[in-house]
Amino acid sequence: MWDVMYGMSPRFFFTHTPDVPLHTRLFRTRVRLAISFTRLHVWCSIPGRIGLRHGMCAASGGARWCGRLADICGNKQKKAVGMKVGLIGCGNISRAYLLNGKVFKQSSICKCADLKMEAAQARASEFGMEAMSVDQLLADDEIEAVLNLTTPESHVSVNMAALEAGKHVYCEKPFALNREDGRKVMQLAESKGLRVGCAPDTFLGGGHQMCRKLVSGGLIGKVVSGVAFMMCHGHESWHPAPGFYYRNGGGPLFDMGPYYITALVNILGPVKRVCAMSTRSTDLRAGLKVNAGKTFPVEIDTHVTALLEFSSGAFITLITSFDVWKHSNLPNIELYGTDGSLHVPDPNCFNGQISLFKGGLSSDWAPIDNVFRYNDNMRGIGLADMCDAIRLGRRHRCCGELAFHVLDVMCSICDSAETGCFTDVASACEQPAPLDERLTEGKLDLE
Repeated sequence: MWDVMYGMSPRFFFTHTPDVPLHTRLFRTRVRLAISFTRLHVWCSIPGRIGLRHGMCAASGGARWCGRLADICGNKQKKAVGMKVGLIGCGNISRAYLLNGKVFKQSSICKCADLKMEAAQARASEFGMEAMSVDQLLADDEIEAVLNLTTPESHVSVNMAALEAGKHVYCEKPFALNREDGRKVMQLAESKGLRVGCAPDTFLGGGHQMCRKLVSGGLIGKVVSGVAFMMCHGHESWHPAPGFYYRNGGGPLFDMGPYYITALVNILGPVKRVCAMSTRSTDLRAGLKVNAGKTFPVEIDTHVTALLEFSSGAFITLITSFDVWKHSNLPNIELYGTDGSLHVPDPNCFNGQISLFKGGLSSDWAPIDNVFRYNDNMRGIGLADMCDAIRLGRRHRCCGELAFHVLDVMCSICDSAETGCFTDVASACEQPAPLDERLTEGKLDLE
């Protein structure tokens, strides 16, 4: 096999030639090693040499070793080049992703498209990109991955089109509006050996990584129960086009639920079973402030109460609502364990107050210092992590399996609310790998 992969035998590297000075022989060895591992990279890239699993790129192990050993031999010119990414959907959220491109060099958003060309041109002008049509972007051979920031109804169709074009894809939440469409995306990605990623990525923020560390370290013991509240009066007072929040794929559960459920899965693992009830306050929302005088039809329930049973045994009560004018400072997330309680930051943010009550030791909540990075608005860290994972041949943290499980949980909540019965969650997922507290700015792996 050595001869097949390298085109030479081990003796090629270390043949003893007494008449050649030692420093010359060492130099030749370095050159031969560089050539050899370049051939190894090519050999491992041949289809069928290394199987595909979970959308991982072919030859991931070979490419990884090749890059590292080539560096040892002095071949550093290909070190960590950012993956070329095309943006589809140039709305409000796109600006946050583009701003964070200055922090994360693993991805490079270089071209953009939108159904409204003026929106694409505005973002292109602001961030020094090239604006084009959606079809042009999908046909562009330079683009390796698509960032899908369209409205929820378009997530699946754009994801499928990107995958059919041979590109990895990362989209905003929700992953899909139903399980069937979500499965189609996963199956297409698997068949093409491509990656699928999905927001939210806020759980990669320092506040949530710190909570993961505390719970995993047993600081509050075994988590028995908890609560999670997302309650407000909707988005029609500030959003310039809030209509989609009240259509299929919107509402408090599908709009904000992914933040809460993903944050909980990050800390506790997958959900096993749910039961729920839901309602709505009106069938027609009246716009406020920036939308004064406008009305928005309501197609979905706007108040959802659910009980989530996790595979770990924890029971979490989740309430999401667009029908609450004000509440008395209910926690975003609190976890209650056998040895204490933990206050978890807002899962729509990357950081926030972390507080601990330790049974037998505390008289009140005590603040906890956060030792992790990425505490500002770091939207786009999930995309950067996916690009980094492709390069390194590892699983990405905001992966399709996680996104589909969160979708499955939300669909199960809707099913339970409709039937009045407990609903088993058929899917499962691995907890995403935690970040390391020793990371330096812009890095997602210790290399």
